[in-house]
Amino acid sequence: MRLDEERESENYEIQRGGGGMGFGGGGGGGLFGMLVPLIASRFGLGGMVVAVIAIALFNGAGGLLTGGGGQNPNGFQGAQTEQRELKPVEHLSLKVLGSTERVWSQVFSEHGQRYTPTVLSFYSSSGTSGCGAAQSAMGPFYCPVDKKIYLDTDFYDELQKRFGAPGDFAQAYVIAHEVGHHIQDLEGTLENVHDRQSQLGGAQANALQVKVELQADCYAGVWGKRTGLMEAGDMEEGLRAARAIGDDTLQEQAGRRPVPDSFTHGTSAQRMEALRRGLESGDPTACGVYATR
Repeated sequence: MRLDEERESENYEIQRGGGGMGFGGGGGGGLFGMLVPLIASRFGLGGMVVAVIAIALFNGAGGLLTGGGGQNPNGFQGAQTEQRELKPVEHLSLKVLGSTERVWSQVFSEHGQRYTPTVLSFYSSSGTSGCGAAQSAMGPFYCPVDKKIYLDTDFYDELQKRFGAPGDFAQAYVIAHEVGHHIQDLEGTLENVHDRQSQLGGAQANALQVKVELQADCYAGVWGKRTGLMEAGDMEEGLRAARAIGDDTLQEQAGRRPVPDSFTHGTSAQRMEALRRGLESGDPTACGVYATR
């Protein structure tokens, strides 16, 4: 991706080591219905939950590898934050976030609305979110309670080494997917799906979550098409990452027979198709095929 000239987002915070309760000053920026509805999630590999592009759903969040929406745990006041020099990988992440702000502000404006950006919360190993504890094993996730994306940048190494999905566009796809969940949150989709899931059985609730995840993948593709920063090979990087985190592929890698009723993010083929749909169209309404209403 051609990110050198992209503006870095100021909507971020850096959590102090180990997370904690109480609120402190951030590293920059303040807090962080339109097109079609969406939701959130995370994914598991073996006994480890690796939420690559997800929304933390534990206690009410969701991730790339899990699903959900949720309520604010009693007593949550925000994470303790600090100011320090940003790491190169954090600068890259903020350039990607800045590009999502540019793209989605334009999309919302086209529909006569104003986009309210999310905040990227960096943490190391463990931290605190409005949806409960944040731990690196969960992978990146979006919390609809405080409308923030939580990221331990060590996950990018996991993405490359464990999932065989290297490249800056693969990393950008992770953030763009989580921003897709933020769009769904702004649309009211996450809350709507959470309410419906609470009334459904496991397989039906999972089927709704799959639609949410696929729509977030599609929205990530829309961002990629509209951003104007893609280079040769970027689409292949993104599709490789989408293939690596399909439910069927993850279950097979864990030594289990794929069980469709347990899928919460979609098969590798479905995730690749959703991302490709957005990348080829650049039109958020094309993602309406995954609408949950």
